[in-house]
Amino acid sequence: MDLHVDADELNACIQCGLCLPHCPTYRVSGDELLSPRGRIRLMREVNDHDVPVTAEVVDAFATCVQCRGCEPACPSGVPYGNLIEQTREALVDNGLLTSKILARSLSLLAYPRLLRALSGPLAIAARLGVVPRRFGLPRNLPIRRKPLPTSGHDLYLFTGCVMDAWQRDVHQATLRVIAATGAGVTPTGDAAPCCGALHSHAGLGAAARQRAEATIRALSVDDRPILVNSAGCGAALKDYGRLLGTPEAHAFASRVRDVHEWLADRMETLPAPTVLPVSVAVQDPCHLRHVQRVHPATRQVLAPFVDQLVELDDDGLCCGAGGAYSLLQPQLATAMRQRKGDAIARANPDLVASANPGCVMHLSAGQIEAHHPMQLIDWALHGGFERRVTVR
Repeated sequence: MDLHVDADELNACIQCGLCLPHCPTYRVSGDELLSPRGRIRLMREVNDHDVPVTAEVVDAFATCVQCRGCEPACPSGVPYGNLIEQTREALVDNGLLTSKILARSLSLLAYPRLLRALSGPLAIAARLGVVPRRFGLPRNLPIRRKPLPTSGHDLYLFTGCVMDAWQRDVHQATLRVIAATGAGVTPTGDAAPCCGALHSHAGLGAAARQRAEATIRALSVDDRPILVNSAGCGAALKDYGRLLGTPEAHAFASRVRDVHEWLADRMETLPAPTVLPVSVAVQDPCHLRHVQRVHPATRQVLAPFVDQLVELDDDGLCCGAGGAYSLLQPQLATAMRQRKGDAIARANPDLVASANPGCVMHLSAGQIEAHHPMQLIDWALHGGFERRVTVR
């Protein structure tokens, strides 16, 4: 089978194995096939030697959480993220991966009003306790949502799909923090409802490119910077140049910045905060640490607002959220979260900060007190911490 992978990228792997300690699926399974080295070996066998794509081969590719923790560890600079996305897209095109149900579910993300309408009954079901906890829904999934205000036209805040439907309170906190710097911001709202990140992860490459093109059209009426408070969305938006390969896409991607990355350069513009009396462990979302590689900014912006920051000792290993991964691979996702939970227990913080909605939901489903960093900063600036957080 032709996987449509770049031969030079594939052959850059020298099978050294330095990626193995940084691969969460290998760490929890001990299976070589569930490692970057093993998966790349399978890619070569399938692509170059026409080895049959058995159920075991499909499972090896399907179980990758796409954290890309292997990339910073690789001495050869193998772009594993590109390889696994292209491989999964080829499997989808051949009817071997991603169910029609998942594809149809993801197609809803382009219709924000419908997504919000469906989220209302889901919120009621969650409050009645009939939604399994492993789904990781927020404990207080909103039934109604307050509109996001526009405070000016200096910046865009990319609000996205699931996060806007389920965690609009994070957007509201982010807008208040940005406003406190004196900058005016416009939420993108329904004009750009989905970045396509979940489609890319699922191997739905055509849909991901369609979402990217729609987002670029919607947000290219001017060239103001685009801030993102979801690590996964930010990584996807910054990757539009590679995904589409057009000058317009490269220009768009150059405008995107993670909100912590942007705020780190403007800390002096914020008013003096009330320091929150908590110790906070920063859990780096994989797409902030391994893909965007701007995770130090989270610590820089949080430090003045909390009593203590503590570090985890697991070298940023994935928590197991991985977009829809926790739903599609619950056993592996739970095992990864357990490892992360063990690292958090060793650090013994009062709570955890994570700059990605999926990570917060997945950790919360595992009884870990987790919040977005923008919420903590907002509470330090504007109050409300005691009403929202349970401290040990």
